[in-house]
Parts: sequence; C-alpha cells; structure tokens
Amino acid sequence: MPKATTGGDALPLAEVRDAIIADPSNRWAAELGYLPLYAASAAARIVIIGQAPGRRAQESGIPWDDPSGVRLRSWLGVDDEVFYDPASIALLPMDFYFPGKGSHGDLPPRKDFAPRWHPAILGQLPEVRLTVLIGSHAQAHYLGSQARSNLTETVRAHIDYAPAVIPLVHPSPLNFRWQKANPWFEADVVPALQDLVRAALT
Repeated sequence: MPKATTGGDALPLAEVRDAIIADPSNRWAAELGYLPLYAASAAARIVIIGQAPGRRAQESGIPWDDPSGVRLRSWLGVDDEVFYDPASIALLPMDFYFPGKGSHGDLPPRKDFAPRWHPAILGQLPEVRLTVLIGSHAQAHYLGSQARSNLTETVRAHIDYAPAVIPLVHPSPLNFRWQKANPWFEADVVPALQDLVRAALT
C-alpha cells in the first residue's frame, strides 16, 4: 500500500481534527453531539483502518468499544493499554462518525470521507510499519487492483501483502458463520497477524 503524503502546508494533527469537526459535511454529526472517532500520533507503529464506528463506540467516545473490539484485540494479541495508546496504534476508520442504521445493520462509511481526510493524517505518521485493513471497504480503497475477487480471497492471500499490510475480516460476532466456514483464518491468519504486530511494536 503506498504511503499517503501531504504537502508542506499540511495541517498539524490537532488542526486536522478541528477541520473535520468544522467541515459542513459533518454538521449533522455536530448537531447530534458526535465527535470524530479516531486516534493518531506521529509515533504510531501500526495503523488499523476499519469501517466506521458503531453506535456504542460513537456514544462512548471510545473506538472499538464493543464485542468486535474485544475480539480484534484478541486477534492482535494486545491488551487495552497497548491498543488505546496512539503512540503504538493509530485507529483510522473509513469514516470517523457512526453512519446510522440500515435495513441490514449499520450503513457503510461515506465513500468520500477517507479520500478526503486520511491523507492529511497518514502523511504525518512516519513510523508506521504495519497497516491492518479490516473489511471490504478498507481493502477496496487501499488495495485497489491488488485486492482479490472478494473479501475471503483477499484475506486468504494475506501473505502476499506482508509485512507492511494485512487484510482481515471484520471481527463482529455477526461474522461467526464466516469464521466457522473458514477455519484457516484462526489457524493461519491470526498467528501471522500477531507475529507482524509484535515485529511492528518492537
């Protein structure tokens, strides 16, 4: 995955956050009392790019504050202290706001959000050694033509993206059927992920 870059006039990370809050496209979120939910530090060694916050995380103000987050931390092999330390792990969903509910679960992240705001943040994370792409939205955006025909095949081909990138299925408990049908994920991908995480944080 190519590193995002910013020009010499890039906003500092704190000002990027202010710009996101003030942007007219996010006025609806401000009116609901929502703040952009992400975490980033110039010292981060790992960046996790997921979909968008769920309602529970948005309301608590804590990313991955749900059963999906518990499972993700288990897959990564890290505890809460490491996971929530932005100097270790940056958390950048494809949209920083809960997008609302649809007929089959949460709505997808807005398509124009990540292209607009991610480069301003990623370009200021020079120490990142590992990018974790969770779910089809993140993989489609960052892998592009390097993604396989579907999420399952992209995750199965994880070794092709190592050591800089690893694609994962979403850790939602709702994906239990997928995990049951694909036992190779727990057997092969999770140990590989934990090896990459340890290397990146060392």
